[in-house]
Amino acid sequence: MPEAISNTSPLLYLYRIEVLDWLPELFTEIWTPGAVVHELQEGRRKGYDVPNPADSAWLHIMEPRSMPSEWLTLDLGAGELAALALALENPTRVILLDDGLARRIAQAAGLTVWGTLKVLLEAKSQGLTERIASHVKRLETAGMWIADDIRRRVLALAGEKNE
Repeated sequence: MPEAISNTSPLLYLYRIEVLDWLPELFTEIWTPGAVVHELQEGRRKGYDVPNPADSAWLHIMEPRSMPSEWLTLDLGAGELAALALALENPTRVILLDDGLARRIAQAAGLTVWGTLKVLLEAKSQGLTERIASHVKRLETAGMWIADDIRRRVLALAGEKNE
C-alpha cells in the first residue's frame, strides 16, 4: 500500500460523507501538515462540521522543512502550500488534493496526485464499498462541486451509471 500526504479538503469531504476511515485502509501511513490541522481547527471554532484530526490516531502531523518561495505568490491556502512542500520533500508519497491549481502544480512537479474522487474509486477497487454513486452524490450535497463530465467519467471508471 502507498503512503500519503493529505490537504484539508479530502479529509473534510471524506469525513462529511462518513468514509474518512477508508484512508488508513488505502494507505500504510498518512501525513498532514500543521497548517491543515489549523484550518480544520479554525473551521470547528467557527462551528462548521469538520473532522478533529486528534480523533484519527492514524493521521500523523508532519511539517515540511522548507517552502518554495515562488509558491507564496500563488492563490493557494496555507494547507495546500504546506502539503505540496511536504510532498516535494517526500515524492514517493501520494498527495491528496482537490484544488485544481494545487493539483496542476503537484503534477508538474512529478508527484502522484489523488483527489477525493480517486479515493472513492480506489475504495471500490479495494472492496471497501460496492458502489460509489451514492458517495459522489453525498459529496455534492456536502458542498463539493463536481463538473458533470467529471462525475460521468468517475462513475464510468467505477462501472456505474450517472444517477
